[in-house]
Amino acid sequence: MVDSVVVIPTYNEIENVERVIKNVLSLQRDFHILIVDDNSPDGTALKVKELQLEYPKRLFLIEREGKLGLGTAYICGFKWALDRSYEFIFEMDADFSHNPNDLIRLYNACVKGTSQVAVGSRYITGVNVVNWPMSRVLLSWGASRYVRFITGMDIQDTTAGFVCYKRVVLEEINLDKIKFVGYAFQIEMKFKAYLLKFKIKEVPVIFTDRTRGTSKMSKGIISEAVFGVLKMKFNSLFKRYEI
Repeated sequence: MVDSVVVIPTYNEIENVERVIKNVLSLQRDFHILIVDDNSPDGTALKVKELQLEYPKRLFLIEREGKLGLGTAYICGFKWALDRSYEFIFEMDADFSHNPNDLIRLYNACVKGTSQVAVGSRYITGVNVVNWPMSRVLLSWGASRYVRFITGMDIQDTTAGFVCYKRVVLEEINLDKIKFVGYAFQIEMKFKAYLLKFKIKEVPVIFTDRTRGTSKMSKGIISEAVFGVLKMKFNSLFKRYEI
């Protein structure tokens, strides 16, 4: 029985999706993959359907009506996974910024240790980022420092999107009360796990910027993170903050 599923949101990832699926499904440990596609006009979902013939019962697809945001894609995937018997639920990008080989290291951090959340961290052993301009590195590193200062979380890479959750964590977090839809979703999930006193372990990884396709980063996403974190922390001081 396979106990792990990797949730991968996609939007216009036709240049990456086949390679990332084949890489994950060729690992020595068995994983299932759930692709959550936001109606990509480039045919990403069609390619996944082709690959489902090659990987029956290992590769799954949810097609959504439009581009609804990273956070809602993950929540959709998490709920799908919780409706099944998976014990370990991963989130990972489709663009190879996250090395599929590191899935096993995140898995081991939760299985062999006492952690309920394992974060693939770019900053736990310095700055492990490849192919980013210095301005982007400073923005990301500074954002994580800012979030640590505001929230009090002892996590070096608070914005990381390469994560393994044990099932119990996602069962305890009220996924319907997640507010952020962009990259700030990653912060909110960690913050709620932190408030619920789950143990979070950072596993050092090397983050490599995409070489194919285009980034989905925008000013609106950055604004959501900067101002949303302040509101999130303020609300957490009062009973009206729902975890």
